[in-house]
Amino acid sequence: MFLAIRELKFARGRFGLMGAVVSLIAILMVLLSGLSSGLVNDGVSGLKSLPVTAFAFDEGTKTDNAFSRSVVDVEQVDAWKSQPGVKHADPVGAGMTNATTDNGTQIDLSLFGIEPDSFLNPAVSEGEQLSGLAGIVVSETAKGDGLELGTIITLDRLDTELEVIGFTEGQATFGHVDMAYLNLDTWRLIASGAAQPGTPSQAQVDALDFDVASVVALQADDGEEIDVLAGDLAAGTTTVDLKESFNSSPGYEAETLTLSMIQVFLYGICALVVGAFFTVWTIQRQHELAVLRAVGASGRYLLRDSLTQAAILLLGFTALGVAAGVALGSAMPDGMPFALEAEPILTSSIITIVLGLVGAAVAVLRIIRIDPNTALGGQR
Repeated sequence: MFLAIRELKFARGRFGLMGAVVSLIAILMVLLSGLSSGLVNDGVSGLKSLPVTAFAFDEGTKTDNAFSRSVVDVEQVDAWKSQPGVKHADPVGAGMTNATTDNGTQIDLSLFGIEPDSFLNPAVSEGEQLSGLAGIVVSETAKGDGLELGTIITLDRLDTELEVIGFTEGQATFGHVDMAYLNLDTWRLIASGAAQPGTPSQAQVDALDFDVASVVALQADDGEEIDVLAGDLAAGTTTVDLKESFNSSPGYEAETLTLSMIQVFLYGICALVVGAFFTVWTIQRQHELAVLRAVGASGRYLLRDSLTQAAILLLGFTALGVAAGVALGSAMPDGMPFALEAEPILTSSIITIVLGLVGAAVAVLRIIRIDPNTALGGQR
């Protein structure tokens, strides 16, 4: 500890330069974590907010954008309802649409058709919960497009009119598009193309012969696990848990894999940069370390002293970089999918420090092999 602190004070310029690099890496980690969290929330926050254990897709559905590709019928829903351990099994209709508000603003919406009395009916921060055929509950973030309670939206090509009756608690998006919860019967009218201009009516629903949905939303009984294999065999479906279903959101997997790869490279860069710095630093002070070995210092003591030096450097400048990254993240514009969340920031910071220590450890392992004769002129 004594030697480590003295060197930190003596070589402030060199350690400060190295610390600045560590801080920059930490800033990048925070910004990437915020961007990754923001993209996840923007892509699947609607799914994350659902009290769902798993989703059952029609068997053989391609996983990419599976919510729009899958089609399940009433028999498949009923088959899941009869499975042990299943508390709720409700049909869900999913799809994207373009619409125009009553003031002429064009918007995109991700439609999620649910039964108003199902466990999927979202809590609202404003207005009322889903009910009736013409009402929709939209994501709170849709207020940025000018939507408010009572706004009438008209669906393109169909000219069907729907009224905003509530807003969800917090963001609810799917595929980077604001979600709109609507009655499953209304969704079926829209999906079948049978919806008429104006407000949907019960007469239109009664005349419709279209009882399919996109997926089956499953919720397990408390303390129970759903036998997915048995359920899929009985219903002819392919079931994935809630988190795995995120990959069925358009672009989700490609976005997360890209950002994860960038983060992995940054972690590797951190380890290499710190390791290279301490390799050069160890070579420069090899004579001093050899003297310490000659007067009785053990290799383990010198290794511990050097790692302490690296830890002080990494902890201090990583904390500085995280603080700067959080400040920069807080100034991000509202239109950017960016979210500062404590857990991913803490995780990336810990990984940065640990990999930096690994790089430093590899560099200073040569310390334990220093020959005391070096300090006594034995190399001559």
